[in-house]
Amino acid sequence: MGWCRLGWPLFLLACAQLSAGATGAFDLPPVRHVFVIMLENQSFEVTFDERSQAPYLAHTLRSRGVLLTQYHGIGHYSLPNYLALISGQAPNDATQMDCPIFSEFRPTAAGLDAHGQLHGAGCVYPSIVKTLPDQLEAAGFSWRAYMEDMGNDRSREPATCAHVAIGAEDHTEEAKVGDAYAAKHNPFVYFHSVIDDQPRCDARVVNLAQLPRDLTSASNTPNYVFITPNLCNDGHDDPCIDGRRGGLAAVDGFLKKWVPLILDAPAFRADGMLLITFDESASLRGSGSSACCNERPLAGAEYPPGLTGPGGGRIGALVLSRFVQGGTVSAAPYNHYALLRTVETLFGLPQLGYAAEPDLKPFGADVFNVVAPHPPAQ
Repeated sequence: MGWCRLGWPLFLLACAQLSAGATGAFDLPPVRHVFVIMLENQSFEVTFDERSQAPYLAHTLRSRGVLLTQYHGIGHYSLPNYLALISGQAPNDATQMDCPIFSEFRPTAAGLDAHGQLHGAGCVYPSIVKTLPDQLEAAGFSWRAYMEDMGNDRSREPATCAHVAIGAEDHTEEAKVGDAYAAKHNPFVYFHSVIDDQPRCDARVVNLAQLPRDLTSASNTPNYVFITPNLCNDGHDDPCIDGRRGGLAAVDGFLKKWVPLILDAPAFRADGMLLITFDESASLRGSGSSACCNERPLAGAEYPPGLTGPGGGRIGALVLSRFVQGGTVSAAPYNHYALLRTVETLFGLPQLGYAAEPDLKPFGADVFNVVAPHPPAQ
């Protein structure tokens, strides 16, 4: 494979695939900064159509990244998809309804089952359920979640680690003029392992306005960055509470503002990966509740994860990195559990919950299709 060493772009993907086939495994690239932007309620066919209302995402950014055409949400409604991304827990009867009451999780078993699931129902998981942030910190990595609008109205919610009291009605489910933060799109506050350490949570779950400062140097940038736009800019509301156009048009405006800041950041340029995706498809009918990857429900749950089907439908995802070839496509099946497994694998962490299923694969040579040199030492 002497031509592989030449680094010609046309041969890079083939080289990676040959290497994977020869060893039986694929070594993930040295990504040390992962950025996730989570958007709302769109189906792949709409988002990435030629006439998409988000041309910056569907065309401009697509030309710079790898489009995952068979990436699926794991359920309906929003919250289970967010929780899956950082814990591998499947939807239960409360989280599946977006937890209108911020209730305590009531387990029906003494511990996790063989699949890493805690049986029972409720919203705020006990500390026995670990999260990706817990794993990252234990391994010496940093993380931060950036929530647009959180704390804009201090009478509504605090500026950091924002959630209502356990047992209270979640009044952030609907947008307010000037403050469209929604706790149901902030998975970190649904785990006692995070919220019980208030100083830690306050330092790590912050308003999006802090992101530009954190991007100024690689040393200031967390290893794992999770970004949630407000209920307008994530595409959830249309029209928005202030009368602006929402949906994919609002999504595109948000991405045009924030994605260039990430792509120009020293951490991203050195060893970063940005993934942009949606929580679930727009419909609960037909393929809108389809699944991939042999997704399993939580035993004892009243409904399947997709309410009317096994999953959250095909949503698609876009990956940008120095380790991917722009304008390429992967048709391999992935979902939110697979993304969690990919992040854990990149950082050398064990798998949580359904991210550990033996038939679930992390991203491979189909996604990381450029053999880029290791970045210089910081």
